[in-house]
Amino acid sequence: MVETKLKKAAVIGSGTMGHGIAQLLAMAGHEVFMIDINEEFLSKGVERIKWSLGKFVEKRRIRREDADAALARIKTTTSYEEGCRDIDIAIEAVPENMELKKTVFAKIDSIAPAHAILASNTSTLSITEMGNATNRPEKVAGMHFFNPPQLMALVEIIKGEKTSQETIDTLMELARKLGKTPVLVRKDVRGFIVNRVLGAVFNEAFWTYHRGEATKEGIDASLKYSGGFPMGWFELADFVGLDIVYEVGKILHAAYGERFKPCEEVIAPLVKEGKLGQKTGVGFYDWTKGRPRIPFNLLEEYDVKRSWAVAVNEAAWLIYEDAASPKDIDTGMKLGTYWPSGPCEYADRAGLDGVLERLKKLYAEYGMELYKPCPVLEEYVSKGWTGKKAGRGFYG
Repeated sequence: MVETKLKKAAVIGSGTMGHGIAQLLAMAGHEVFMIDINEEFLSKGVERIKWSLGKFVEKRRIRREDADAALARIKTTTSYEEGCRDIDIAIEAVPENMELKKTVFAKIDSIAPAHAILASNTSTLSITEMGNATNRPEKVAGMHFFNPPQLMALVEIIKGEKTSQETIDTLMELARKLGKTPVLVRKDVRGFIVNRVLGAVFNEAFWTYHRGEATKEGIDASLKYSGGFPMGWFELADFVGLDIVYEVGKILHAAYGERFKPCEEVIAPLVKEGKLGQKTGVGFYDWTKGRPRIPFNLLEEYDVKRSWAVAVNEAAWLIYEDAASPKDIDTGMKLGTYWPSGPCEYADRAGLDGVLERLKKLYAEYGMELYKPCPVLEEYVSKGWTGKKAGRGFYG
């Protein structure tokens, strides 16, 4: 089995994602070095790991002796030489800054053994660019965990332009060994699967709100109580962090042009004021007294099918680019965001012809690229592949 190659690991970064990834690796039996720029960050990371392992024991997910053994497998250091000289895999989890990540990858590459795989936990940046900062681009790939890594089931595995199939196979197997469900992003596209589809539905909601067609509470109430989504898009944006949503939006806009034209007027003022959502106590909603109450009586204010239409359209673009399969797109959205259905499953059930018709109407009304139908949808419907009723849609 390929995962037997991976015994010793380094995790660079001990913050929200890094300490969680280090914990996962240690729980699965790997020796882990957690690396950060100072001892203070490292000790905070270790404290959070101790707390998390304690919670697992308390909830009887693991035994106390297994928690102690996992903790004993984690060492900390501020030295790349100490942390990376004898590893089989490094997972980078530093802030989302390309120059910083390239510096980190070049440093690991100069120290780690030739066989070691270097993976990035980036949520949207280019794996190819990081790989090109090393002398082993074939051994560089994306391994995007979801927050918190200890609990979320999904991992996106991303293939850079030069990533070898062996590297991808090894990381897919590692994800499974960690108890996760991996999905493959076959091309190094910005936003990968989950953030790309989410970016489209966020934009649809933001523009709808900006045009005065629905309130943010009405949009969120409709999604939660009519659509069966765990959160509406404004509540979810607050939960993720408006600074992150804003930055990812800019990356998607740069990559895909007008299809991801951001609604600056809705989100930028809040970011400038430091109102970043749950973590600062206020964003679209006030979080100071806990999770916002979304009024049930507004559940018919917004047509949830509009969100589904743009989600299906972005899924179709991923398929058009051969970046991901319908199954992996659906798995990603269900496990990464707890959607009640994947967009491809939804389209097959609702009828691709109906989704296409809705997109055409929205495109005619607003003239926005966000609603312009992907050629894949046009092609499938023209062939009569309209979903379950026809015996073929996104799925055979």
